[in-house]
Amino acid sequence: MLRDGDTRNVVDAYRYWTREAIVADIDTRRHPLHVAIENFGHDANIGGVVRTANAFAVDTVHIVGRRRWNRRGAMVTDRYQRLRHHDNTAELLSFAADAGLTVVAVDIVPGAARLEQTTLPRDCLLLFGQEGPGISEDARALAPLTVSIAQFGSTRSINVAVAAGIAMHTWISQHGNIAQAW
Repeated sequence: MLRDGDTRNVVDAYRYWTREAIVADIDTRRHPLHVAIENFGHDANIGGVVRTANAFAVDTVHIVGRRRWNRRGAMVTDRYQRLRHHDNTAELLSFAADAGLTVVAVDIVPGAARLEQTTLPRDCLLLFGQEGPGISEDARALAPLTVSIAQFGSTRSINVAVAAGIAMHTWISQHGNIAQAW
């Protein structure tokens, strides 16, 4: 690495740091935001969510259901981001309750509050469903808050990794320490 330069996808401040040192530094300033991905059918979306969660220094990304996912979309950021697996939605919701996190489902469903007009809880878990069916019925029934992202075109929904990025940025805008941004 020293001979050829550090070619990793890290900000300049982390060039030539070990992976462990980078994780330790990020751990000192992670936000109390958690993100969950419920049973994605399109593995590439998980990587996109993990990459964006790393960019926003999210505490943990929770993956519900299948353990295997395509890490290419994460662009190796899964090495720096806390990840936790849950076998099912009930296990995830139990974790959130025990951790004092308010579950916020993000889905375009009737009755959802507009994300742009909602103050998100500081200690929350943003929950995203898989492409197509969205959030499971169990998660929708147990989430105290469901929000949707305003859309103006002809498609029913935007890509879930993009939606996750928008929701994370909204949380950061409301609760994040912007002074710590690179």
